[in-house]
Amino acid sequence: MTGSSETPHNQGGRTIFVLIRAVTYAAVFIGFVLIFLPARVLEWSGVGAPPRIGGVQLVGALMTLAGGALVISCVLAFAFIGRGTPAPFDPPRRLVVRGPYRWVRNPMYIGAALALAGAALFYQSLALAGFVAAFLVATILFVWLYEEPVLRRMFGADYDAYCARVGRWWPRRPS
Repeated sequence: MTGSSETPHNQGGRTIFVLIRAVTYAAVFIGFVLIFLPARVLEWSGVGAPPRIGGVQLVGALMTLAGGALVISCVLAFAFIGRGTPAPFDPPRRLVVRGPYRWVRNPMYIGAALALAGAALFYQSLALAGFVAAFLVATILFVWLYEEPVLRRMFGADYDAYCARVGRWWPRRPS
């Protein structure tokens, strides 16, 4: 045990509860931002299913799958390592610096953008590409104006050291 008065049974129950919360919040985010809104954009712009599946659609589908897998791995890292969720109102209790977060500080947003860009490519939709651009601008502003200041207050010097080691959007070369 780690000095906690919790029994292993209680810790396992707490982990399951955190996982359920993380999956629930992620499902809402994924369902709304990566499925519902893009479907509305496609509907409003009159874009339907491509008449045939070609190389462009296959690349788009692979991008979407890779982005979705990255998002899911981030949600699991938040639950199991951080003991929290991706939701701003239920953040991790521990700084997450492992998993995809060891390479870049914002892999969940990168995965979501990759999934959206893949859908835009699959449907060859400029309207959906515009949605991706708006998502990226909103994400960048959210990270700069809200997320980073909150993480700095929550985790202090540990977060500052992490920022010095790991790039915000691009991996850094090891020094």
